Amino acid sequence: MKLNVNGKVHEVDAPADMPLLWVLRELLGLTGTKYGCGMAQCGACTVHLDGEAHRSCVLPVSEVGDCVETTIEGLGAAGLHPVQRAWIEADVVQCGYCQPGQIMAAAALLKIVPKPSDADIDAALSASLCRCGTYQRIREAVHLAAAMPAAGGKA
Repeated sequence: MKLNVNGKVHEVDAPADMPLLWVLRELLGLTGTKYGCGMAQCGACTVHLDGEAHRSCVLPVSEVGDCVETTIEGLGAAGLHPVQRAWIEADVVQCGYCQPGQIMAAAALLKIVPKPSDADIDAALSASLCRCGTYQRIREAVHLAAAMPAAGGKA
């Protein structure tokens, strides 16, 4: 089957029920998307399908269809995405394991809500778990990204 990942078309030989996460990590070598819980509960595996956030650990690759997939590696393909720049500026990362999923969820939020409130951010990212508890800095980074040029238009 053909997958359009990060602007490149890839031919993959994968079982139809193989989760997209494993196709990305094992077959395409894109290891930025993390395995966390395997039940779509933690958000570490979040990717974009046509610009919308989806949990790749439970999504069979056969359901991707003609969607354009974007992983953390492709989010800032032309340079750091505003969310990635804001993450650095706000010094969000501690252990870093959840950060690719958090960043992908935040970028998807900013695409639909360019100037989110704290409640918008909390609602959109509440299902993305951070074991280190950097939620205040995550919220700060989303506000910083929202104030940067092109934050809402790039996914």
